[in-house]
Amino acid sequence: QVQLVESGGGLVQPGGSLRLSCAASGSIFSLYAMGWYRQAPGKQRELVAIMTKLGNTNYADSVKGRFTISRDNAKKTVYLQMNSLKPEDTAVYYCNANPSGGWGMGNYWGQGTQVTVSS
Repeated sequence: QVQLVESGGGLVQPGGSLRLSCAASGSIFSLYAMGWYRQAPGKQRELVAIMTKLGNTNYADSVKGRFTISRDNAKKTVYLQMNSLKPEDTAVYYCNANPSGGWGMGNYWGQGTQVTVSS
């Protein structure tokens, strides 16, 4: 069983930055693929960024060049650095763990953290 706890959300002005963190339990974190997803009101949950166990990454087109996913296996934590934030980035952001280590959504989710981009 994997437990995920996100932190770092909040209110930020357009053009600002935030860094989300997701701390995971479990002893084999380094074997998981870790991803960030988001869900805005009235919309479906969508992939934001994902990193496989080998460190390969993929991003949604809407965030390429602005967001960066990274991980620290020793701390069992995955990060999402978000720069040049836009109002359309407003959503609840969820951390996801995929034990297969590859692309795709896993079965483990955090509780979500709210990101609001507004002046």
